[in-house]
Amino acid sequence: MITRFAPSPSGPLHLGHAFSALTAWDMAQAAGGTFLLRIEDIDQSRARPAWEVQIYDDLRWLGLTWPTPVMRQSDRLDTYADALDHLWDRGLLYPCTCNRRDILAAASAPQEGAPMGPDGVVYPGTCRQMSRTGPRPTDTALRLDMQRACQTVENNYLSKETVEAIGDVVLARRDMGTSYHLSVVVDDAAQGVTDVVRGQDLADATPIHILLQHLLGLPTPAYHHHRLIRDDQGKRLAKRDDARALSLYRAQGATPRDIRDMVGM
Repeated sequence: MITRFAPSPSGPLHLGHAFSALTAWDMAQAAGGTFLLRIEDIDQSRARPAWEVQIYDDLRWLGLTWPTPVMRQSDRLDTYADALDHLWDRGLLYPCTCNRRDILAAASAPQEGAPMGPDGVVYPGTCRQMSRTGPRPTDTALRLDMQRACQTVENNYLSKETVEAIGDVVLARRDMGTSYHLSVVVDDAAQGVTDVVRGQDLADATPIHILLQHLLGLPTPAYHHHRLIRDDQGKRLAKRDDARALSLYRAQGATPRDIRDMVGM
């Protein structure tokens, strides 16, 4: 068994991160397997070296260890480009010039509002007829044609309703050259991850990832979506919730056992 914890260095780790990391760690330990750490820093506008250092420090304090060197997504842009080229050459991607306002305006229905999917507002397909010939463009966003992609997969498991509910997701952002969906799939395969442990909030993204694995000829790991750690109002914790940052609890004298108790482990 190989599990992983893959945080973004864009803020402090909080109790929700601790729960996810510890869950993946405990699962690997129980099976005599390996726990991996990966740094998901494709969004360089938000990633900060200081936060990456803090991630290492907090996780070590919790008692976690991992093989080194740690995989860092910003070092793997060429690998993501190869995957995009493969999908582009098969005619499964198309360029998209829409911004968020365009998408919201096109998707919103009177009185009903815009349908929501794993990436927010479901893309209405405005640019689906854009040209897919020639070299893969690198100066614009690229979307996966979900319907066409499903048609190429033998024994496709996604229903028409599921495809419509997801929409054509972005696989390459103009300012990143990749996206979360593409990178996480490619990286899990590269690291031999057998069991993906992550929050229930990412369960809706799993059909996208399994589809990409089929399209790219990659193995599909087992997915375990754990409960979310929420605040007193029932809201999921986010990195802006500095009051629940692990570093603050540490400064106040908490122990790793205290953290486990706080998250119900």
